[in-house]
Amino acid sequence: MTKDLFSIPEFKSLLVNPPREKLRELAKKDEQTTEYGSPCYVTRVRSRSAKFTKNSIDQGFDEGDLEELRKLLAYLKEKGEMLQIDRKMGRGGAFHCRLYVSKAFARIALGWSDMLEPWSGNGKPDMVTVMVPEWPVVKILIDAEKAVTFAVGSDYTGESKKSFLRMWMYLVKKKGWLGLHAGSKLLHLTAGKGGIRRIGQLYFGLSATGKSTLTGHGFYLKNPEKAELIQDDVVALRPDGFCIGTEGKGLYIKTEGITKEEQPELYHAVTQPSAFLENIAVGTEGKVNFADYELTSNGRAVVQRSELNNASKDIDMERADQLFFITRNPIMPPIARLNPKKAGVAFMLGESVESSAGDPTKAGQSVRVVGTNPFIMGKPGSEGNILVEILAKNPGMECYIINTGYVGEGEERAKVKIPDTVGFIERAARKTIEWVSDKELLLEIPKEVIGSAFDPRRK
Repeated sequence: MTKDLFSIPEFKSLLVNPPREKLRELAKKDEQTTEYGSPCYVTRVRSRSAKFTKNSIDQGFDEGDLEELRKLLAYLKEKGEMLQIDRKMGRGGAFHCRLYVSKAFARIALGWSDMLEPWSGNGKPDMVTVMVPEWPVVKILIDAEKAVTFAVGSDYTGESKKSFLRMWMYLVKKKGWLGLHAGSKLLHLTAGKGGIRRIGQLYFGLSATGKSTLTGHGFYLKNPEKAELIQDDVVALRPDGFCIGTEGKGLYIKTEGITKEEQPELYHAVTQPSAFLENIAVGTEGKVNFADYELTSNGRAVVQRSELNNASKDIDMERADQLFFITRNPIMPPIARLNPKKAGVAFMLGESVESSAGDPTKAGQSVRVVGTNPFIMGKPGSEGNILVEILAKNPGMECYIINTGYVGEGEERAKVKIPDTVGFIERAARKTIEWVSDKELLLEIPKEVIGSAFDPRRK
């Protein structure tokens, strides 16, 4: 019975793969046109509905879930006027993703389609999401084996995005790869005798902890040095260290705190006509105020890779040389170095803080999420085991924890600003940090932070 429910439904009508211009036209009723000529939309639900999410492996479905699904299928057959959007995830060996979404919510189709490259083939999709925002009950139900997700009652674009990335990570795990909620970046730094050294980096982090900021940042490097953005949100790490990307067209970034001075590359992209804005304050004459959080602090934008002068043409990376686990733990300095065993512990602990992108009611509270990846399906411990095995096979991989929040607590706490984080990461890549063992943290920390504002023990 359950098996039959998680199949592609019948719809009253279906518009298949309309062009972007048509999607924007269909969404015009909801659009605020910005000063840049880009569309901005305000949603009813402004973050992922994590507490209403169930999958067939970890939670299973009760009779209430199945009865709701039966009602939904009957509704779609009788009244469902839907859009079908086909996109590809990844490039070499790409997966075929298909989104069905209510025509009245064409803005979701517009935003999601701006993130992924078009699918040019035919045949049955590898994964399907059916999104019905007008449904009166919020439920995200995932059949992992059939690769079908029903996301109803939510009109948040991020719900469609993560439905496919969640499923993709589960599917690639079957290949023996480790799906990661992480961004990838490639630094090109000068080496001896005029050569260039390439350092592949991965940044693990929950939403809103700085992952997109760091992967998209140019690190203030000048020719012949450069920092290339490879992938922003989810990658797969193969046993040989190769990193496989997912989204080849756009990035779904958080706009809270974005400024031209601290994030010049992303700021440029988000102020272009090609951007897609969501839950960002737009005033008279389309004036955009990224610092106004009255709607939500989880303002979002889809920006095009083509608008980022530091975005690579590739979304895959030949090798990960350095892994950075992002935390907001105030007892941590801005950066600390880990051995492989402690890297496995850091991965399993997944220390961070909750954000408005996850659970707005708990934003700012300490949280632990294995791999800083709230989209794992199956036993989290197996993910940690895969990482430890990969580190053992690749002894040259270096691992670090970076704190992108505050060091210390109370009035004397010190904010770790973006230039601070960028500086420490760059010096780690250049191998110019002098490391010392910290007997309390049981980690290696930069000698320069001892006695500074970034010393967790300062008084």
